[in-house]
Amino acid sequence: MISYVMLVFVLLFILLFFYFVPLGLWIQAVVSLGVGRITIIDLIRMRLRKIAPRLVVDGVINCHKSGLNNITTDMLETHYLAGGTVPNIVSALIAAAKANIPLPFETATAIDLAGRDIYAAVETSVNPKVIDAPREGYLSAVAKDGIELKARARVTVRTNIPGLVGGATDDTIIARVGEGIVSAIGSSMKYKDVLENPDNISRAVLQKGLDAGTAFEILSIDIADLDVGNNVGAVLQTDQAEADLRIAQAEAETRRAMAVAEEQEMIARVQEMRAKVVEAEAEVPKAMSQAFREGKLGVFDYYNMRNIEADTGMRDSIAGSKEADSTSQPGSEEK
Repeated sequence: MISYVMLVFVLLFILLFFYFVPLGLWIQAVVSLGVGRITIIDLIRMRLRKIAPRLVVDGVINCHKSGLNNITTDMLETHYLAGGTVPNIVSALIAAAKANIPLPFETATAIDLAGRDIYAAVETSVNPKVIDAPREGYLSAVAKDGIELKARARVTVRTNIPGLVGGATDDTIIARVGEGIVSAIGSSMKYKDVLENPDNISRAVLQKGLDAGTAFEILSIDIADLDVGNNVGAVLQTDQAEADLRIAQAEAETRRAMAVAEEQEMIARVQEMRAKVVEAEAEVPKAMSQAFREGKLGVFDYYNMRNIEADTGMRDSIAGSKEADSTSQPGSEEK
């Protein structure tokens, strides 16, 4: 029974020994890097600090084979413990060294810890990428003659590695290029000038230094597509004319309403004057009776006045019948 327990303890000890002392990995490091570069103590320390020894050893070996002898295990361990991606850093350093791109280890780790893909950035620096501006659809701009132009550009950029930390992304490049294209088209006198020389837009946009403060360097801006849109100037003039017409109609309606109100006011005044005349005529019999009582008006005077009134009424009736006959004659002739 005791021998069986001892055998179990021996097996456990052997397993723990080979777990904390990866002899095969140490032999690989000695063969690849030489004696003393990575020791057994270093591998055990990595195990105790919960660092994957294979990840660090492979990174140091790859860097050493690529000529990056300044990369040590302590540097990769520190970056691993900081939450960085060791294989990504190693690949980026090797690619930058092969392409003769200056990339210090501190800069690479800072970019990786900032959340940027440092290896993709190095690839873009070696092999520039093309960005569509805008990503979908067209940019709409209007020339000074009122014609709308729809443009689409292709921007060739490469990574500006020193500007990756704190630099703007490609969305900023797209926005700035779009703004520059709209401004260049809007400053053109005629849309035909833009269609004849689209490269003028590219030169005008490139001269503005749109890549300032970004993580990219603009190499070229090419107009991929340029179409003619609507006559925006004519549409605006038509809308303005319709608005002016509605304003004029509203003003005319206001004046008509004021005229109608004034007419009604004059009719009311006429009625008021007529009421005053009737009131005045009602005073005449009172005045005549008063004159009779005071002896200022006799009977003969009263009858003479009535005769004059009758004579005047007859003349008015005769004159009215003649006017009626004269107005009815043209109508009878037309019939």
